[in-house]
Amino acid sequence: MSEPPKNPALPPPGTPQGEVGDAVVLERVTQRTKPPKRYQVVLLNDDFTPMEFVVWAIQEYFAKDQDTATQIMLKIHIEGRGVCGVYSKEVAEAKADQVVKAARRFGHPLQCVTEAVDD
Repeated sequence: MSEPPKNPALPPPGTPQGEVGDAVVLERVTQRTKPPKRYQVVLLNDDFTPMEFVVWAIQEYFAKDQDTATQIMLKIHIEGRGVCGVYSKEVAEAKADQVVKAARRFGHPLQCVTEAVDD
């Protein structure tokens, strides 16, 4: 009859409890993960897209109320660009794509880009 395989994690037979000779104790190291990088969706001003369409797009794709959407539109008109929201990379790119597709569908040259947010 053969002996069972030896398990190095178990003490040898006959070792009193609490006296493990060559046992190795590993310390748990907690890993800190960084939160995912955030991206802002920015609408750019042009001289052809109607202000009403920009307000509509901000309300439709960024869930802003009429007053907030109007303020963002005015910022875009005056400063040349305006941030509509900050999201994860995938969500920001999807929203920018939706806005551009809607603008093209209605014949507007509106530009929408995503930019990494510096933390």
